[in-house]
Amino acid sequence: MRNIKKTIAITAASALGIASICIFVLAWVFSSNVMHPSYTCSEEHFIYCGNPSQLDLTFENISFQSDDGNVLSAWYIPTENSSKAIIFVHGHGADRHEGMRWFKAMHQAGFNLLALDLRNSGQNVRSFSSMGYFEQNDIKAALDYLQQQKRIESIGVFGTSMGAATAIMAMEKDARIGAGVFEAGWSNLRDLYAEIIEQYIGLPIFPLLTVTTWLLETRTGVTMEQLNPEDIIGNIAPRPVFIIHCSEDTLIDLSHGKRNYALANEPKQFWQSPCQTHARAWQSDPSYIENRVANYYLEYL
Repeated sequence: MRNIKKTIAITAASALGIASICIFVLAWVFSSNVMHPSYTCSEEHFIYCGNPSQLDLTFENISFQSDDGNVLSAWYIPTENSSKAIIFVHGHGADRHEGMRWFKAMHQAGFNLLALDLRNSGQNVRSFSSMGYFEQNDIKAALDYLQQQKRIESIGVFGTSMGAATAIMAMEKDARIGAGVFEAGWSNLRDLYAEIIEQYIGLPIFPLLTVTTWLLETRTGVTMEQLNPEDIIGNIAPRPVFIIHCSEDTLIDLSHGKRNYALANEPKQFWQSPCQTHARAWQSDPSYIENRVANYYLEYL
């Protein structure tokens, strides 16, 4: 009997140890994918994978440096007789091409455009992605460039997915941003990761979320609570915000967009786009949303 109990104890301990190792490996892979995303430009999603000359737009290849030393590549698309500009901020695992589908309409509306590659993206030196925390500095560097090098007086931002969360964080801190459009952003990052674990990995939230969170915070130096737009979006007013979200977004659920909108203060706008794929509001009705976004910027910048 004593030997049977000992065998059971050893077996249970071994099973627990193997399960713990498996959870740690899964969490390490998850956190690594967050920090080091892969990217291939897809015309199905981005529409354009070349440069602004595809849209018959004159552009400059530019670069500038963030306060923490990152050299950032970007396009600057000038328009005549305008002191207004829009900064396009791409999502996780993307680059400056993500904003190209919006360029023509915003340029025709009279805005200079700046589309940058965030750190660890596009043509920039590889480091790691922090889901918006350190990337806020990249938006600040773009603001500095526009004001100091191009003498721009009024600036808006357009952020997509992680770019939306990043732009919300930057706008809350920097009053130079006069208006923001935020497409397909999350409201609470821990909630988003829990949804991904359940829906895409097919495992219980605990303990994988706990271990993944610990690894991400340890490896990046950023706590998850610093990455929740819903906690700060209300501070942006009286500057306006415009939330856009696909009704059937399968990656970042519509509820995130609704939460951000509910917690924002006036003036604010919301468009629930009839699309089923993450961050593809433009594809659902280009003419309608181009006009609405352009008129929004024209009103507030």
